[in-house]
Amino acid sequence: MALDNVTAEIRAISEEKERQIQAQTAEEVARIQKETDAKIAELKESEGKRLADTIDRMDRQEASSAELESKKIVLAKKKEILSQVFNETLQELETAPADVKLAQYKNMVTYAKTIIPNPKALMSEKDDFSADDLGVKSVEKDSRIVAGLILQSEDGTIEIDMQYSALLRTVWDRGIKDVSDILFG
Repeated sequence: MALDNVTAEIRAISEEKERQIQAQTAEEVARIQKETDAKIAELKESEGKRLADTIDRMDRQEASSAELESKKIVLAKKKEILSQVFNETLQELETAPADVKLAQYKNMVTYAKTIIPNPKALMSEKDDFSADDLGVKSVEKDSRIVAGLILQSEDGTIEIDMQYSALLRTVWDRGIKDVSDILFG
């Protein structure tokens, strides 16, 4: 019986130890579970914020992209309008009546004489003005010229391009910002 008592006592001690170990294990599992749940909640919150920030950034980028595309379309239309105005103005200059062209050509010659004393004039094959009409030394026809004049020194070393297309391009380039501001505000 004494052996039974010792065995029972050992069993009781073992069972108590087992309960203590199980209780400690349960506490440890609960603590680990709580820490894990807290870490998961923290990660979810952090990822939720990051996701919201990413979505906001993407929305802003999309809006910016749409706004840029809209501006590109408007700018293309403005360029188209300005190009049309340029071409129509050039067409009006090139198809002006002979008396208007003659007056303009004489003004060109007057200006050119401040640089070239006695210039010769190159003009379109469509224009029929004489050297006397223009007040120049001589007149030559040039198929490359549509309208306007190219005035040259006698030896050809000095040349002033006063073709309507060149003059309009110069005026246009200087005043395009002002024209754009007037037309489009």
